Amino acid sequence: MVSWIISRLVVLIFGTLYPAYSSYKAVKSKDVKEYVKWMMYWIIFALFTAVEVFTDMFLCWIPFYYELKIAFVVWLLSPYTKGSSVLYRKFVHPTLSSKEKDIDEYICQAKDKSYDTLVHFGRKGLNVAATAAVLAATKSQGVLSDRLRSFSMQDLSSYESDTIKTGPGTTQPAAAQPRPRSMMRSKSESCNKASS
Repeated sequence: MVSWIISRLVVLIFGTLYPAYSSYKAVKSKDVKEYVKWMMYWIIFALFTAVEVFTDMFLCWIPFYYELKIAFVVWLLSPYTKGSSVLYRKFVHPTLSSKEKDIDEYICQAKDKSYDTLVHFGRKGLNVAATAAVLAATKSQGVLSDRLRSFSMQDLSSYESDTIKTGPGTTQPAAAQPRPRSMMRSKSESCNKASS
């Protein structure tokens, strides 16, 4: 566990942050030699990071695995060993040069397929959403009309119970009955009484 933590710190500090700052300095100074050196390092480091995902899962049980990773990152960075330059010139550059057209074609096809797939699934998603919205609207319309019907029937029944007989055979709603005058004061009247 301790070696894993140390390994992560070394890769973060010496494998990522220091080279990032050195790359910044190379771009700022416009030194082509330094620029090419750090570009080779970043290509090798990207490959190392991609491979590291799998090796961490399957090879972490090997004794001194994390210590070997630390040594590899130091070897890549060392100005004496020039590890990233050696790996790039001996293995990566020749391989990428011979397969460059195939890789470019594959990337172009992947872009086209991903765009077509995105459009296809986007259309399907919109169709599903529209269908769901229409179904929800039609179902809710029936429920809404039933609710409105039940509310209106309740309102009518409560209206009939609130009516008061005002004379033989005539009824008058409770809201239409005259109220006592003391209850119906305006705001100005209540304010005048409160101030006096």
